[in-house]
Amino acid sequence: MNRQHGLMALSLGGLLVLTGCTTKGNPPASTTTAAAKPIDIETVARRKIPEGVKDRAGLAKDLLTTLKSQNLEPNEENICSVLAVALQESNLQADPAVPGLNKIAWKEIDRRAEKMHIPPLLVHTALRINSPNGKSYSERLDNVKTEGQLSAIFDDFLTMVPMGQKLFGSFNPVRTGGTMQVSVAFAEKHTDGYPWKMDGTVRQEVFTRRGGLWFGTYHLLNYPANYTKPLYRFADYNAGWYASRNAAFQSAVSRATGTKLALDGDLILYTSDKPSSTEMAVRKLSTQLDMSDSEIRRALQKGDSIGFEKTTLYKQVFALAEKKAGQPLPKEVLPGITLESPKITRNLTTAWFAKRVDDRRASCMQR
Repeated sequence: MNRQHGLMALSLGGLLVLTGCTTKGNPPASTTTAAAKPIDIETVARRKIPEGVKDRAGLAKDLLTTLKSQNLEPNEENICSVLAVALQESNLQADPAVPGLNKIAWKEIDRRAEKMHIPPLLVHTALRINSPNGKSYSERLDNVKTEGQLSAIFDDFLTMVPMGQKLFGSFNPVRTGGTMQVSVAFAEKHTDGYPWKMDGTVRQEVFTRRGGLWFGTYHLLNYPANYTKPLYRFADYNAGWYASRNAAFQSAVSRATGTKLALDGDLILYTSDKPSSTEMAVRKLSTQLDMSDSEIRRALQKGDSIGFEKTTLYKQVFALAEKKAGQPLPKEVLPGITLESPKITRNLTTAWFAKRVDDRRASCMQR
């Protein structure tokens, strides 16, 4: 999957953020059993959305509209899964405040200026001019509190100031945002079926309550996966579609070859034609698999879709690994990825994120 490792929270230029794959599969009918019962708006607002959240009834309505428009069952499991991610990412706020965001923004601007060999004084002087809302860019940057505000500043900056184009081209460095901290790039590629009329751009819609919920839910639930627990979808939300399945495949490759691999869910290098460590390890099995390097490559390229599980490569690697292990091996494993973000001061991982969200889901199911 073409993604970057890190926490789905804030991304400014060089700050890494996890996004999901953009390969679109057929949407699943539901993530739960047929026995799961749909519930109405009033029940959602009264029982599932924590007290203290603003406009619980409106939020419940947006959530159920989101699920129905994506052909997902509006049942407790799906509702609680979405709410769990939103609570973890933003505490159910459409555009949550980010501590120290102004410093992060200025640091990124200075970094870009240095990279372009532009004197910082020149950049800071250019930012003293008034922006479309009457305030200077410097003043807005000094007082910025949310990603939505910062994204709007950069939109104006890129459009109105020649220096903005030189520093950033047409690229707004705010990459994620909204209630579920979804990737803006992901949202821009998955607008089909969006049930509300957008007043602005997709980027701007991400920072609304309904937009954050809709695109975040699409990333969380709207792809087919053969997982036994919601836990692995939560890991995929952080690490990219099918990361948990692919990490299990990497574990099987390690077992079959004796090669130690990072279980990160990345089967190939999407930014290079060079073979990844996983691909090199699989090549060691080429004789046993009766597959050429190019055939192995083509199979691994399906790693961002459900179809990878149907490939000869996938089936034979697990057969070899299970024969060597003397027992069946798991087809889902939490990816071993360390989260990266300016807001993180502890050593956190994708597994931590997934378990944390799953705990929230379980609490929601009990309410």
